[in-house]
Amino acid sequence: SKDRRGSPNTNPGANSPSSTKARNTSKNGKNFHYITILRDPVSRYLSEWRHVQRGATWKASLHVCDGRPPTSEELPSCYTGDDWSGCPLKEFMDCPYNLANNRQVRMLSDLTLVGCYNLSVMPEKQRNKVLLESAKSNLKHMAFFGLTEFQRKTQYLFEKTFNMNFISPFTQYNTTRASSVEINEEIQKRIEGLNFLDMELYSYAKDLFLQRYQFMRQKEHQEARRKRQEQRKFLKGRFLQTHFQSQSQGQSQNPSQNPSQTPNLNASQNVTQNLIPNLIQNLTQSSGQNPSPKENWESQKQSPGQEQSDGNTSNGTHDYIGSVEKWR
Repeated sequence: SKDRRGSPNTNPGANSPSSTKARNTSKNGKNFHYITILRDPVSRYLSEWRHVQRGATWKASLHVCDGRPPTSEELPSCYTGDDWSGCPLKEFMDCPYNLANNRQVRMLSDLTLVGCYNLSVMPEKQRNKVLLESAKSNLKHMAFFGLTEFQRKTQYLFEKTFNMNFISPFTQYNTTRASSVEINEEIQKRIEGLNFLDMELYSYAKDLFLQRYQFMRQKEHQEARRKRQEQRKFLKGRFLQTHFQSQSQGQSQNPSQNPSQTPNLNASQNVTQNLIPNLIQNLTQSSGQNPSPKENWESQKQSPGQEQSDGNTSNGTHDYIGSVEKWR
């Protein structure tokens, strides 16, 4: 998206209406996705100027739009020599044909909507509006886009979007060639004016990017909460199964017991239902202050009178559930 080649057709969103789809199919039947990385317009502009100043050119770029390249009248050159090396920043900004101006909008928009490089097709104000809206639409419908200024968030969104992980974290460099260029407020304002479409696009992109990041984080938290709930449900089921198996084994070991002492299954179910709402609260209590499950159970069997005197027949079992859950 920094468009090192300078060609609007080097990006799938340059002049193809199909680029509004996040996912597409090539001629060989394989699926592919459009992705891009945007950068702060002023930093990107200064970076390109430094690149050009060192001798970079876009001569190998293909500026084909709507099936034809632009004429020399439609796209004049900013320099006459082999390259534009050593050009001052003022000269770089003064060229009205400089493709560095609003490069990100042009790279993402559908140029066929405005007649490609023919500036006489429509008024400038209308042309700018069409280009900006086209760039926003293509960016919004891409499978993924990131921002240079948010490397870690960009990595996070990429990994979540495509369900894959990088082997090392992205690095956020605070010092770049662009940051080493000292400009005053007047130059800053002029660069922003030359890239006013890119400024609007970047503001839109930043807002959309942060919204997607927050949405993905919330989705991740909800998934983690769901897994915790499933784990608690599983542990609760395991306990209930073990509890009733222990009761069954106790009954089988005492076949001569009085029928009046036979436990009522419906009553046991009612007790279990009364215990479930308090189960989560027991999970949060400190396990270090409670006796072990075995000790708790033994104390209940040895002191049935005390349990009745409390007026709540489920207290002993209630504590036991909490202890077992913490022990598990």
